[in-house]
Amino acid sequence: MKQCTHADALPHPEPAPLSETCPECLRDGTHPVQLRLCLTCGHVGCCDSSPGRHATAHHADTGHPVMRTFEPGEDWRWCFVDHVLV
Repeated sequence: MKQCTHADALPHPEPAPLSETCPECLRDGTHPVQLRLCLTCGHVGCCDSSPGRHATAHHADTGHPVMRTFEPGEDWRWCFVDHVLV
């Protein structure tokens, strides 16, 4: 089973969210379906079911490897590089 090779390098504690919603969606006038938090810098972006796919775009622009859900009641992480749940 494939493992994430990036989780051990994440900052502790995790970064504070830089916003309460996806700033790119606000800028573009679109609605995020669900939100994701970058665990490297705290950027909040929308999920791949959202029109802008801004969390994935943030990873593509920055190379930051791991995000976690930013939805109430959910607790999971995703590594964009290794393509696995962390």
